[in-house]
Amino acid sequence: MPSFLDLGVPAVLADVLAADGKTDAFAIQRDTLPDSLAGRDLLGRGRTGSGKTIAFALPLVARLSASSSQRRPGRPRGLVLAPTRELATQIAATISPLATAVGMRVTTVFGGVSQRPQEQALRAGVDIVIACPGRLEDLMKQGVASLDAVEIAVLDEADHMADLGFLPGVTRILTATPKNGQRLLFSATLDRGIDALAKRFLHDPVSHEVDEASVPVGEMTHRVLIAADADAKKRLVEDLASGLGRRILFTRTKHQAKKLAKQLTSAGIPSVDLHGNLGQNARERNLAAFSADPADGGVRVLVATDVAARGVHVDDVELVVHVDPPVEHKAYLHRSGRTARAGAAGTVVTLVLPEQRRDVKDILRKAQIAVGLEDVTPAIVDELVSERAAKVKYVPAAPSQPQGKPKAKSGQGRGTAQPAGSGRGRSGRGGRGAGAQSQSGGAQRDQAQPRQRGAGQGRRTAQVYSTSSSAPTASQGRSRTGSRRASRPQGS
Repeated sequence: MPSFLDLGVPAVLADVLAADGKTDAFAIQRDTLPDSLAGRDLLGRGRTGSGKTIAFALPLVARLSASSSQRRPGRPRGLVLAPTRELATQIAATISPLATAVGMRVTTVFGGVSQRPQEQALRAGVDIVIACPGRLEDLMKQGVASLDAVEIAVLDEADHMADLGFLPGVTRILTATPKNGQRLLFSATLDRGIDALAKRFLHDPVSHEVDEASVPVGEMTHRVLIAADADAKKRLVEDLASGLGRRILFTRTKHQAKKLAKQLTSAGIPSVDLHGNLGQNARERNLAAFSADPADGGVRVLVATDVAARGVHVDDVELVVHVDPPVEHKAYLHRSGRTARAGAAGTVVTLVLPEQRRDVKDILRKAQIAVGLEDVTPAIVDELVSERAAKVKYVPAAPSQPQGKPKAKSGQGRGTAQPAGSGRGRSGRGGRGAGAQSQSGGAQRDQAQPRQRGAGQGRRTAQVYSTSSSAPTASQGRSRTGSRRASRPQGS
């Protein structure tokens, strides 16, 4: 397997990757780097987890560092367009160490946060901007950002851009970049206008597609469980959320995600939510809490809408639960892809009410998932949960003043957590049953870390998480159970 140096990556950048444990290139990196480093326009097709971020980060930084152009206020030389704030942040986490090694500056541009720091960064001069289309267009209209100096433009997850209706904005943005610049487009599919976009903006491109066999293999087991009614489903959701490992629970609406995260937390299963109603700081804080080890104050359960199905990469997610079945098969595949990454095994469970059987069967057929529907039994639950984490009892937070009884406000989180015994359930592993099917997955590590409140030595630390965009925070106590430490896979 060739190293990054073998593929022509400058030693200074290869050293940055090696320091992070990345020495061997993934398939999409091996295929694309010789062309992209040579300045060719490129169309790369591969699913999330195939290593696309490093595949475009290296030529972006390498070619700009070798360019004779200079950094100027408001005129970036490199541009990366991403569909979501979370993905933009994670791309920046990958590019920034590379850029720093060669003396270049990177900034992110997206909505949901104050525009002023972004304006200040642009006016001070940056080499690379990682942006979501909406806020970038705003800054262009205001004269804060000009794209006439962009030498390399990257469009990541173009198919998701189409899903979100961003293609008109993307077209306007790419039109504002120089026609002779290098352009790299990465997408899992070429439908819904992506092919036309590629034909319009890529000049004599070389195409590379990563097949499933080239993605680091992980065993993904699919299970579909039929709950007798809404009450049985609620109990099943709590059971599935109670395991030791990291798990993501997907709901269809923002309200349901927020409500379920609070219900689980109240039941002693610390959880955070991720959805469009959260402010950017709250989204980053909750994602950081989920990315952290529970032994260090993190949480094991993330309740999310489809905003987390694309562009959010967290290691060591062992279970994905479709609490609400998705509307269409692509959403099913994107949600499910949060587990079985970087060679790790993972399980995907879809919960189905009797009246949803037909719709779920249709989704699975379109997703090419051959799996049977199973009635819920205690043995299946034990198999999926394996070993349960200790539940944590929550009590109201202490008042800020020594006197007076605090009053609960609508939307206010609960207070400092205290342990309430081991709370371990039954353990044991049964067979996978007739409904299991395996697939492959890939990975990228999320770099974020949670902010922790001070605590004396030997004391439990409290972690503050937000459960709405405007509500106060809730404090969560640290569990004794610990968790498997996240590994450091290579790419995204």
